[in-house]
Amino acid sequence: MCPTVLSPAPYPGAMSEAPAVPEPTSTARVSITYCTQCRWLMRAAWVAQELLQTFRTRLGEVALVPGTGGVFRVELDPGDGRPAVLLWDRAAEGGFPEIPPLKRAVRDAVAPDLSLGHTDRAASGA
Repeated sequence: MCPTVLSPAPYPGAMSEAPAVPEPTSTARVSITYCTQCRWLMRAAWVAQELLQTFRTRLGEVALVPGTGGVFRVELDPGDGRPAVLLWDRAAEGGFPEIPPLKRAVRDAVAPDLSLGHTDRAASGA
């Protein structure tokens, strides 16, 4: 359930509710650089959605960065003074990142206490 806050009522005696907007609890930032010439925006948006759905407020930002030349790169800035980490680079790895290992890499850097549920179980072979 989404937390709510009371907002001004439309008439005296009425109460209305509006969703609360939580403040980000992290300054960690993921940037996904994708090739506009290759039309990889939807793939980049899907990766972003997967990360945002999993990490919610543990990530302060997930940015989609347009590029060219076949680029598809995922970088993580933990936001705590440590240097940014390249998690995936199409030029080096070929293809596109698999979501479970990408989630594990992000989790290990920004939320080591977070269970990834079936993603962790599948990785351990259980």
